[in-house]
Amino acid sequence: MPPQDSPLSNAAELSVSELSGALKRTIEDRFGYVRVRGEISGYRGPHSSGHVYFCLKDATARIDAVMWKGSFARLRVRPEEGMEVIATGKITTFPGKSTYQIVVETIEPAGVGALLALLKMRTETLRAEGLFDPARKQLLPFMPQVIGVITSPTGAVIRDILHRLADRFPRHVLVWPVRVQGETSAAEVARAIEGFNALPEGGPIPRPDVLIVARGGGSLEDLWGFNEEIVVRAAAASDIPLISAVGHETDTTLIDYASDVRAPTPTAAAEMVVPVLADLLAQTAGFAARHRAAMRRLLDIRRNEMRGLVRALPTGEDVVAIPRQRLDRAGERLAERVVSRLRERSLRLGRAAQLLARHSPQAEFARRQGETREAAANLRRAGRQLLQRPRQQVVDLQARLARAFANRINLEKQSAAACRRQLDGLSARLRAAPAKPLERRAERLASASKLLESYSYHNVLARGFALVRDDQGRPLRAASDVERGAGLEIEFADGRVNAVAGGTPAPKKTAAKKPATAGQGTLF
Repeated sequence: MPPQDSPLSNAAELSVSELSGALKRTIEDRFGYVRVRGEISGYRGPHSSGHVYFCLKDATARIDAVMWKGSFARLRVRPEEGMEVIATGKITTFPGKSTYQIVVETIEPAGVGALLALLKMRTETLRAEGLFDPARKQLLPFMPQVIGVITSPTGAVIRDILHRLADRFPRHVLVWPVRVQGETSAAEVARAIEGFNALPEGGPIPRPDVLIVARGGGSLEDLWGFNEEIVVRAAAASDIPLISAVGHETDTTLIDYASDVRAPTPTAAAEMVVPVLADLLAQTAGFAARHRAAMRRLLDIRRNEMRGLVRALPTGEDVVAIPRQRLDRAGERLAERVVSRLRERSLRLGRAAQLLARHSPQAEFARRQGETREAAANLRRAGRQLLQRPRQQVVDLQARLARAFANRINLEKQSAAACRRQLDGLSARLRAAPAKPLERRAERLASASKLLESYSYHNVLARGFALVRDDQGRPLRAASDVERGAGLEIEFADGRVNAVAGGTPAPKKTAAKKPATAGQGTLF
């Protein structure tokens, strides 16, 4: 029962869930679908579930916003932090936190100015990364064998491109169909560029030599898919040269900056990618005519030069006249040279004969024989001198050796006498050394025996005390350790007797006992 002092009220009681449900129905009935303009704040991208959470704010207020996965996938322009948008959805509440929020179904930039601001910011970001650098752009092939076209298969753009290629120079064309407008166009165009680049060389599907990304004209919103970052990065990463032909000549998208070449229209892209076959044939025919005329002129020039060279050549007699004169003069010089060489050889032969006579075997033998006799005489004299010198050295060495032996014997005798004296002293010290330690050991033993005897418990027993042991031979130190009827052994100074414990044992003491000395028991 309520307290007596509490005021009575007829207001109906509501639970928290009922109140939250009533508020939810009221807000949803009052605010069905609304269009809210504000700046995106706290945008964190798609959640792991695919849903997107952010806030819409202006100068004085903010409201929580949520976009479900299906609605987010259908967006044509992706939301970004700080982007001013117009969001369409319905207001609802979230009872779990007592808050209200807007469930966004569509988002559109707040006017063309917002799209242009977003486009400018994205352009600066991608340019800072170097995706628009002219140094990384590739040259178009002069005569591509296969041309890849990324566009809508049902629009007029593909028909214009094919018609223009057929007029100029028919080539093999591969068309990758994509949506060129809508929320999925950016992803499809990026996948098409990556798919053409992924085709292998020499595969069943020929790899294009050049790519054309084409679309007709339209508004900024219609062309926005070609401003998406995924398309720009795919175009910049393409290994195949890429031509951007999006919109009319006045339309500019970010893919135009990332592509290798920008064409003002799709038809102009077809004209850029192939030359005119008729022009090539005419140019080739002109080159062939010029080549034939040049060859004729060259032959005429070479023929005239040959005729001039023939006229300048001498006759056969003129050619061999000088060599013939040289041969005659060489024959004359040869005869003179032979006679001169024979005389020179005769003189050299005579000098060689004289030199040979001086070095004949007989003269050389006589010379060597005289040198041998002289060497033998010198050898005999040297032998006599060598024999006399060792004899004298041997005599001197014997005398020095005898003196050295005598000195050595005297030194050994003196050393032996000194060693004998040192040995006698050591023998005397050795004989006297054992006596003193033995005396000291005997004195220490006697002192220890006296000390042991003074500490022995037998002296205590001699003064009238007794030592009590249990039946196990363990000393008993307190009456509390003796049980009634237990066997005891009592040791006196003159012997031991056995006894049985009687009477009432003393209560055991809880205080700590003073440890007894090992080997001692209780004395009575």
